[in-house]
Amino acid sequence: MRIGEVARCAGVSTRAVRYYEEQGLVHADRDHNGYRVYGPESVGLVREIARLLRLGLNTDDVAMFVGCLGRGEPPSGECVDLLRIYSERLGALNERIRALTEVRDRLAAETDRIAEHMADR
Repeated sequence: MRIGEVARCAGVSTRAVRYYEEQGLVHADRDHNGYRVYGPESVGLVREIARLLRLGLNTDDVAMFVGCLGRGEPPSGECVDLLRIYSERLGALNERIRALTEVRDRLAAETDRIAEHMADR
């Protein structure tokens, strides 16, 4: 399977597949012309890598679990640390949401204060 087909089937760009390969997340053999050739399992793996990156993990996190990806099963054994990393990312996201909510609330209060001041004129 060539890079374009893997990318199309996985719903990512060919650039993303090349990047995943550069990061050691996906392996491709080369044919006699030097073109990348991927196995059929690569589609599921690339799809799962993209999903984890969208969830906020970085490529170093994903690299730790590349052997666990694309299996279609919940993490177990060597993959159990994935739960810890998910929990850490969730905690960080919750903190960002809390901070953004605080900023939004202050901005809304200031907007209301200015609007009231202008209405009193």
